[in-house]
Amino acid sequence: MYMSSSSIEVKVHGVAGTIVLNRPDYGNALTRSMVQQLVEALDDLYLEKKVRAIILTGAGESFCTGADLAEMKASEELDSPEDQWGADAADFRDLTVRMMEITKPIIAAVNGPALAAGAALVAASDLAVASDEATFSLPEVRQGLVAGLAAPLVCFRVGAGQAAGLLMTGRTINATEANRLGLFHELVPADKVWARAMQIAEECAAGAPEAIQLTKRLINETLGENLSAQLAAGAVMAATARSTEAAGEGIAAALAGRTPQWK
Repeated sequence: MYMSSSSIEVKVHGVAGTIVLNRPDYGNALTRSMVQQLVEALDDLYLEKKVRAIILTGAGESFCTGADLAEMKASEELDSPEDQWGADAADFRDLTVRMMEITKPIIAAVNGPALAAGAALVAASDLAVASDEATFSLPEVRQGLVAGLAAPLVCFRVGAGQAAGLLMTGRTINATEANRLGLFHELVPADKVWARAMQIAEECAAGAPEAIQLTKRLINETLGENLSAQLAAGAVMAATARSTEAAGEGIAAALAGRTPQWK
């Protein structure tokens, strides 16, 4: 069974395994090691027979505010930063693909802001129950970046038209709007998010395991048959954008809390 770390905690309650992003002081922003640990935790819970569904949530008041920008900024000092940026995009692509491939339901328990990579995790989940105070945003264009992994997933969930508005403007929408679009499937009070996700896990567990597995494959492999190729292309776009001057300025501005100055 997966051994919890300081930044990723794994717990099993009855039929559900819960993965907790545990960097509350940093909005649960994802580091490179967290991305790798998430894949390991998912695989271990997938192999645990008594676990019939997987819940993904965040510690504190955030679900996940995206990738760790300080770590991204530090990579600029490497001899070949492009190699690291390409590896980062590929690793996050592998995580989202694994979430789609695992034939157990994944339920996002969105307890707060889901931004950038955090929004991608919501869209890669099969179901999303959210706090009525949660928010959803794809702010990458405001940081000189491209939401290469979130874009195909959000398009798959709610359609290209709705996704374009979020991707092009980078605006933040509240829980009610995210629910209306279908990004959040249910809204509950903040202190009930995990409990409701657990109830949904139990509802899923009432179905035959083989039927659930085949149903998820039907959705993701048949209706979403082009997703893997789209995610691969998105990873390339994300890595390419990261190499631009605009990305350097956008990340520096975000870390400094100022408005970026585009050329």
